[in-house]
Formats: sequence, C-alpha cells, structure tokens
Amino acid sequence: MSQLIDSLTYTPYPRLAFGNGAVIESRTTQNRGEHLLGNDYDLFIFDEVAFEPSPEYVVEEVIMMRLADREGTLDLVSTPNGRNWFYRRSRDIITGKRPGFFQSGDSRENNFISRAFLDERLRYFSDTRVQQNIMGQFVDSGGEILSSALVDAALNAAVPPAGTTPRYITGWDLARKRTATVGITIAVTDGFCRVVALERMKRFDWVQVIEHIKQRQYTYPGRLVVDATGLGDVIVEQLTEFKPEAVIFTPATKAELLTNVELFHARRMIGYDRWELPDGPGRVWSLEDELRAARWDDNNECDALMALALALWPMRRQAELTPPPRVGRA
Repeated sequence: MSQLIDSLTYTPYPRLAFGNGAVIESRTTQNRGEHLLGNDYDLFIFDEVAFEPSPEYVVEEVIMMRLADREGTLDLVSTPNGRNWFYRRSRDIITGKRPGFFQSGDSRENNFISRAFLDERLRYFSDTRVQQNIMGQFVDSGGEILSSALVDAALNAAVPPAGTTPRYITGWDLARKRTATVGITIAVTDGFCRVVALERMKRFDWVQVIEHIKQRQYTYPGRLVVDATGLGDVIVEQLTEFKPEAVIFTPATKAELLTNVELFHARRMIGYDRWELPDGPGRVWSLEDELRAARWDDNNECDALMALALALWPMRRQAELTPPPRVGRA
C-alpha cells in the first residue's frame, strides 16, 4: 500500500494523495460548511448527517455545488436522529420523489462490530434506543409535543369539498429578540380546521407587524387571537377595530394551548400543507420541521406552533382538555 501513496498529511486536515492523482481527504462541515468552499469532489461521503445543525443549507448550497463540475456522487450516511431532515430525505428517496438509493441495516449484521459489546447495549438500552442506535430505524426521540404519526396525518388530511363556506380564526405569536412573528389563519368547516394562510416575519418593526395583521383580517375576516405577553398588549391596543382576544403566555396557559393542539391532531381535526418559507441567506424554514421538533421541555422558539395554538384556542372545549396539560419551560 505504501508504494501507491504519494503523500500523507495530517494538518490542517487529513489528506492522502496517491501516485495516480487520486486524493482522499477529510474535512469538517462546521460553520455551515465554510471549510468546504473552493473545493470540488468526485465523491462526497457525509457521515452522521442526521446530527448536522444546518443540513439543508450544507447539503444543497455547499456540498452539491462542490460536486457540480465533476458530476460527482453524494453519499449520506448516519445513525438516525429522530424524524428530522435526514428522515425526510430518506423518505423522499424511498418513495421516488428524489433519485437515489436507500439502504439500512441492523448493527448486529456487521461482523466487524463486537457482538459482546452490542449485547451489553441491548441489556441497558430502551426499546426506542435499540430501534434507533442498533437497528438503524427512524423513531420519535421522545418528549415531542406531536408524534410523527400525528403530523403525518395532518399533512395527508383531505381538503374540504369546494363550495363549503368556512369561518376563519387567526392567531399571531409576536416576536421576541431571537424569534419570529408568525401569523396563522385556519379555515373551520364542520369542526375541521385547515391552515390556509401563514406568514413569518423577522426583525420587522411593530408598525409593519400591525399592518400585516390588519391586512390578514381584511383578507380572512373572523376571530383574531393575539399573543399579549410583554409588549404584545401594545399591539392589541392598536387592533381594537378587530376585537382581538389577548392571551398572555404563562407556564399554565402554554401547557393548555399546546395540549389543545395535540388534541386536535389526535382527533384528526387539523390539516395543513408543507409550508416552507425563506429564512435568511441559503436557509429554508419549514412548518413541518418545527412541529416535528417541538418538545414539551423545549419549545421557546416554536413561533409557528404557538400561532397555530392561538388560532385553535377558540375551538377548544374546556371539558375535553385531555390528556392533562404537561408543563414545560415558558
């Protein structure tokens, strides 16, 4: 083997060059793939892509462009990590929506992994961890507000027949320093709710936000529910012509709002499309992604989820708030 190697370096990154001109190197995707820029490849193997913080941007905007001039091949390899971007990309390949080849396997089928080591893991791992880390299956990671099955059902929900006249309810979650202002309107037909409008704004001043809320009410006249936490009460005062219902977020009210969202999903009374919107340079925000990722103990930046919760709030029936609310961080 050493006779075939022309050079071997370890810093600033491992690089193995062969006498025939072939090169194998290893680089990090840290900082949204900035260390890959300026290179081109025939084959790119992205290991543990399911744990990449910005997979959509790194794969589509950085790696694919590094393969373009050589018409190179991309190989995405990873242990599953819940039902995140890697899961959706795999599903698209399996269903034929994207070209590619998908393969999965059980670690116990690999003769190069110690069976004694795996047997020890099997004794202590939960069923979910065995399915994900040993069997290589996509499973919910636990603690999600909405299970993947509930989100899938809402995405596949039938559209109400044409000709029916819905009533509209709009919920607005107002931005904090690091979050977005999101407004969601649902059309209610015979108790079934469907998202018909969604708007997401970052770094808009309050005058612009108020104008957007007003325009939405003109387009979809109906009940208006607004987050009145903090400065939200100032916004509410500017919308008196629409008789807004103000909701202040506390640990208790958030738990009830989110439980109501879960209940509507569980009863198959909510539907929506795969809403995707620009989210800064090279980024795409997805409603589906946010709903799948939201957890009971970590939902402070789930603005669309809260806007949906506000829109659904007037549809609640207090006696039917089951399962009981689970309190997370407010």
